[in-house]
Amino acid sequence: MNTIDIRLLSVFDEIYKTRSVTGAALALDLGQPAVSVALSKLRHHFDDQLFVRTSSGMEPTPFGEGLVRPVRGVLEALDVVLGHRNDFDPATSQRTFRICMTDITQLVLLPKLWETLRVTAPTIHIEILPLSTDIARMLEGGDADLAIGFMPQLEAGFYQTVLFDQSFVCMVSAHHPRIRDELTLQHFGSEHHAVISSSGAAPALIDQEIARMGLKRKISLKIPNFIGAALVVEHTDLIITIPQRLGAVLEGRGALKTFAVPFQLPHYAVKQHWHERYHNDPGTKWLRRVIAELMTS
Repeated sequence: MNTIDIRLLSVFDEIYKTRSVTGAALALDLGQPAVSVALSKLRHHFDDQLFVRTSSGMEPTPFGEGLVRPVRGVLEALDVVLGHRNDFDPATSQRTFRICMTDITQLVLLPKLWETLRVTAPTIHIEILPLSTDIARMLEGGDADLAIGFMPQLEAGFYQTVLFDQSFVCMVSAHHPRIRDELTLQHFGSEHHAVISSSGAAPALIDQEIARMGLKRKISLKIPNFIGAALVVEHTDLIITIPQRLGAVLEGRGALKTFAVPFQLPHYAVKQHWHERYHNDPGTKWLRRVIAELMTS
């Protein structure tokens, strides 16, 4: 494919407008010899004189006259491309961000995020997507901008930042008939439990550690998510082991009490994850910063 230095087209356009090599040189802030050399290169490329000297200046040949419109189209398109900036203004943007997050993160983060966006980014839209086994592909394919939660499967191959460290607590109804001011290891072994049946990493972490320690639970209820299980616990004598931040939110909203887990469970890090394709995107960078500030404050 024949190529041409785009600067030569600017020389062509200025000679056409000024009808003068000297005038083009002044307009482009170039020396006259440089413009003459550029015109020579253009003539060689197009195999046409393009301009000839007349008593009224440099007049275009028929071929040169026909070249004016496409040359200006190229230069105008180039101005649009070079003038395009990868900017993001949250105050005016109408962008929709798609975030995958756990039910816990929804409860802990979304109220704060909504209040912040209502003031600083009123036309931004947020779409919450459930976590799935397809989360890696969704981030890679652009179906999701961020994923927030405890997701060890995204440790490799994705950018990530820690939002906060999370621990576990046990929760029971405030009216539990036997557990009043303390939850003991004996309570944990003798009372009935609600557990989470999803394949999420946090429930699996609890199950693995209990199995490793050789402890036994009387599991009477399996339910797919933490929030639903906690609401059932409020009206029963079940125990549930849940992330501490969720316990803090729920305890103030219902007849529930939280206690320290009567044995050691590991902490884990809740992170936001994103793919390389969005690493330098100004909009996603802004959103990641907002979320990090909300979750670490």
